[in-house]
Amino acid sequence: QVPLGESGGGLVQAGGSLRLSCVPDGSLFTISHMGWYRQAPGKQRELVANISTDGTTIYADSVKGRFTISRGNTRNTVYLQMDRLKPAATAMYYCLAEYLQAGTRLYAYWGQGTQVTVSS
Repeated sequence: QVPLGESGGGLVQAGGSLRLSCVPDGSLFTISHMGWYRQAPGKQRELVANISTDGTTIYADSVKGRFTISRGNTRNTVYLQMDRLKPAATAMYYCLAEYLQAGTRLYAYWGQGTQVTVSS
């Protein structure tokens, strides 16, 4: 059973917006960071955005100023607001919940992904 469930993907025209949601589908061990990754066909999976329990965020340079990651009120829930989308954002988007200690990932949970397609 995949412990994280993503939703909110779809087809949108360039310049449009989508909001991705990630909610736990069961109990998780202690989590320090949650984030979104994406993988386009033929490319490696890459970090889009990440948020820690204290609210510190990290964004890929390609999405800064257009995407916003936030945590929900429910434990281990995270959102990704994507504005001014570009065709280059077309990819499968995956939610990640992880525990980092001294910068090392001790364990992580992945969702099954939600497809985002941006037409030109």
